[in-house]
Amino acid sequence: MKKVLIIYYTQTGQLKQIVDSVIEPLKNDCELFFEELKPVPSYPFPWTGMSFFQAFPESVKEIPVALEPFRNNAVEDYDLIILAYTVWYLSPSIPITSFLQSEAAKNLLNGKPVITVLGVRNMWIMAQERVKAMIVDAGGRLVGNIVMADPTGNLTSVITIVRWMTTGDKTPFRWIGMNFPAAGVPEEETRRGGEYGEAIKNAIDINNLKGLQPELIKLGAVKVDPVLFRIEKTGKRIFGIWSKFILKKGGYNDPAREGRLKGFKYYLFAVIYLLSPIVGGIFRLIFFLNPKAAKRIISRYSGIQ
Repeated sequence: MKKVLIIYYTQTGQLKQIVDSVIEPLKNDCELFFEELKPVPSYPFPWTGMSFFQAFPESVKEIPVALEPFRNNAVEDYDLIILAYTVWYLSPSIPITSFLQSEAAKNLLNGKPVITVLGVRNMWIMAQERVKAMIVDAGGRLVGNIVMADPTGNLTSVITIVRWMTTGDKTPFRWIGMNFPAAGVPEEETRRGGEYGEAIKNAIDINNLKGLQPELIKLGAVKVDPVLFRIEKTGKRIFGIWSKFILKKGGYNDPAREGRLKGFKYYLFAVIYLLSPIVGGIFRLIFFLNPKAAKRIISRYSGIQ
């Protein structure tokens, strides 16, 4: 029986629901081991006050934090690793980057096939590129990628996600005369994880994980939006500048950097609501005039190379 290790970090519980859906078809044919990453100290949920923004510089710069010791054997010879993560500020969450930089990651991933499973708002490509690189650095090989995203429009999902992260309430609501949907990945999308799990099971059965990603793409497990990719790529570069600027005032939770974090907060929302619609419109026009460029982006980032 194949041994499958599932490594994940979740604050809200949504990612665990996604993982459970994906691995459901594997339960009868594989021995499953779960490893929930637990940072020390833990991050709050809901995020309170400025704590939501305090995590920004460390997320972008991939500054590791301490994690509780592994419950599973970090030198066990697992046949497959499933790495599930969320995205913080266009980067992998801090607990995930902390794990990927650890000795445990080198022990576990070296020579092993890895499948990544993401639960995200909408922008995830820059984070996945970093995770891919760190998997390679640890000696692993990426064989599959599944992305479950919030289908709500970019501007709307910012409001619903921030409300969820700062209040713990993800339910639909009405505000300033507008109706907003529930935050996060819809349940119907989460349930589709079983379809992706069947593809994983079939690949394991025929011992052909190398052919997994094309099957996942056929099922719609990865959807790449070229416009969002261009916005994300620009944002990632600017986030790097801001994070460096803030870190000059101190480390995580240092009161001295709160002024710069507030400046970033106002900048972020101004860019999202004032500039991103204009930039998005420009990129839509570019891709309309040059559809081959859009196809190249979709082809490149749907895959795992």
